[in-house]
Amino acid sequence: MISLLTNIFLVSMMVVIAVLVLRTRKLFAAIVMAGGYSLISAAMFVNLDAVDVAFTEAAVGAGISTVLLLAAMARLPAEEKPGTGYFIAPLIICLIAGFMLVLAVLSLPPFGTPDAVAHLHVAPRYLSESEAVLHIPNVVTTVLASYRGFDTLGETIVIFAAGLGVLLLLAGKTKDAASRDKGGKNEE
Repeated sequence: MISLLTNIFLVSMMVVIAVLVLRTRKLFAAIVMAGGYSLISAAMFVNLDAVDVAFTEAAVGAGISTVLLLAAMARLPAEEKPGTGYFIAPLIICLIAGFMLVLAVLSLPPFGTPDAVAHLHVAPRYLSESEAVLHIPNVVTTVLASYRGFDTLGETIVIFAAGLGVLLLLAGKTKDAASRDKGGKNEE
């Protein structure tokens, strides 16, 4: 019951932050709130016992993305230009996508059903082969490192590339500031 109440609270906070992000015209405020949204999302993943997803969300969503957006903001105007007021097409697209997602969720088996497809075919194999075939005692490690090895490698490469991009952006900014301090001469 406490887990459910915690999830309801976290989702409510995420909805409030999403509305605030949509309503603000200040770019800095929108970036900071988006980072907060990612942190709350990571907390929700922890509450759902998906710590690996929470770690990725915190590192990429709240950490690297926020730093990249703040670095990009240094090169953009502080306020958004006034909109044209045309929001009918995006609204229709969002409603259609939302309706399709609701239909997809309704076709899923009930939550926790022991006769769901994943519980009948995939999970027993993972549980039986983890120790016997792969000699890895932790089933989560087996799934992430062995069965989903390429996916995990891809996630690691994405996180590494994002971190490298942040370092390159920050190094470029530092180099520009250093060259301005030397009298405006750019060294190449």
